[in-house]
Amino acid sequence: MLSVLIETRNDEEGLARTLASLIGGAVEGVVREVIVCDRGSTDQTHYVAEHAGCSFLDGGVGAGIAQAKSDWLLLLEPGARLTDGWTDAVLRHMSRVTMAARFARSKASARPFWARVTSRPRALEQGLVITRKQAAVIGRNGADAEGIARGLAMKTLEAEIVVAPAPSA
Repeated sequence: MLSVLIETRNDEEGLARTLASLIGGAVEGVVREVIVCDRGSTDQTHYVAEHAGCSFLDGGVGAGIAQAKSDWLLLLEPGARLTDGWTDAVLRHMSRVTMAARFARSKASARPFWARVTSRPRALEQGLVITRKQAAVIGRNGADAEGIARGLAMKTLEAEIVVAPAPSA
């Protein structure tokens, strides 16, 4: 029903945390496949993906969109963790709406006031549920996962995500 795409580069620990939060969705039959879209990792990212039974592709999220088997995609950052009950919210959304959606930020991921005032959040930090067709159109010019999520009108789902820590510079 849902293909999960995780675009990563040298974040094996974050990838493992994200994959662990998807187990319930796989058991329930909501997650059809997980595709790790790598952008040149030099750490053990490919081993983490392989041991978890994921597909591992070089070339970023565009390659993942092309390979995805489901009509709906879930794009996540490595390190993001979905909270319990996320599958029900996603299934309700997919059955009623064709627009993109994101998860509500969990209280554990609350940004401090000054960070909210002085910086923009990452477009993909709250995840993205989108149709494969729409993602392919947006990503056809080589956009990365963040580029696909940027600027989209989205509905916020009634499920929470623990946002991945900001990548270090």
